[in-house]
Amino acid sequence: MPSPTELTATVIFAIAVLHTFSTKYFARLAHVQPQHAGLWHLLSEVEVVFGFWAFVLAVLLFFISGPDSTIRYIEGRNFTEPMFVFVIMVIAASRPILQAVTSLVFVAARAIPVARPLALYFLCMAMIPLLGSFITEPAAMTLAALLLRDIFFANRLSARLQYATLGVLFVNVSIGGTLTPFAAPPVLMVAATWKWDIWFMISHFGWKAAFAVIVNAAVVTYLFRRELKAKGRMNDNSPLRAPLPRSVTAVHLLFLVGVVVFAHDPVIFFGLFLFFLGFTAAYPKYQNPLILREGLLVAFFLAGLVGLGGLQQWWLGPALSDVDATVVYFIATGLTAITDNTALTYLGSLVDGLSREFQYALVAGAVTGGGLTVIANAPNPAGLSILKREFRDETVSLIGLLLAATPPTLVAMFAFLVLPHV
Repeated sequence: MPSPTELTATVIFAIAVLHTFSTKYFARLAHVQPQHAGLWHLLSEVEVVFGFWAFVLAVLLFFISGPDSTIRYIEGRNFTEPMFVFVIMVIAASRPILQAVTSLVFVAARAIPVARPLALYFLCMAMIPLLGSFITEPAAMTLAALLLRDIFFANRLSARLQYATLGVLFVNVSIGGTLTPFAAPPVLMVAATWKWDIWFMISHFGWKAAFAVIVNAAVVTYLFRRELKAKGRMNDNSPLRAPLPRSVTAVHLLFLVGVVVFAHDPVIFFGLFLFFLGFTAAYPKYQNPLILREGLLVAFFLAGLVGLGGLQQWWLGPALSDVDATVVYFIATGLTAITDNTALTYLGSLVDGLSREFQYALVAGAVTGGGLTVIANAPNPAGLSILKREFRDETVSLIGLLLAATPPTLVAMFAFLVLPHV
């Protein structure tokens, strides 16, 4: 039986999940009740939801369990991932990094025998998500979202194309980080425990993920080819077109690599981040404003998820045990939609004696469902925070996201369930 603390945490978690699907309602309230517009706008921010309800949980735990127990619980949570996502998001979105990736995408686009906007869109939806296997998924999401915003979303895309892009991007980033054992958080949580090396990832996950990513990107590009050709252009005055010294780009790349290498050591990667801030302050003419606000909102979201998720083991654990490997794949895919997929795989890593088939099904299901909702995968809030201001009322319908992400999710399911291991 769950304890009163666990029951309280689960009720709060359920309310937070419902809140994420209701943010558009709060955005409308801001227009209907202008005297409380600030509060309604705050509650309409998806990135605020879990942090807000984690704070509510902490207050309730203070009265239920006492201050000492509450403090021990909070200090016992691991907030490395929110810190890492904040740091990598800010560095990856810096002008030199973004310009380097933009140049790479434009060079690759010239080799694809289709109209330039179609090639650029396809590469943003396929190449960059797969690149996430090496630069980490949060960095890939940030780079892809920024390029999509500047080349396509800034030119007033239709709502159908906006949601289709967001759905495919979320799914492709979630599965695109599985070529290596260190880039996707759900894989990272189990790779050492289950002894998964890079060859295992490529043979069991990577090539299947690449197949699904390319199919998803190709299909959405083809379906919206007319609108993409008409609206896909970058402003001639965009700072991404201005030349930069190679030395500045090289320094930014070194900071990015350093943060990725020390992703599990917050003291080191945050120290590197402070040096990065100093470097950008020393050479401001080569910089755009850093996305500190967006990064902090995403970190706040993930920290809230960590705080709320720590007391969900009483029902998540049993849901993942004593079931067939194929069944656990579908369970993991479904549970990922309402809880962070990293939490699912972490719980699985705590269970002894799991078969190889069960281990594969759990992780494959977790990454498959990583695009269905904002909370399903750690990089999703980063992409949402960058693109949502181009949507109507600057809010994204999470029902619309769910519907848009379902077709590419089905493609991923086919890849992981039907395609054989190499």
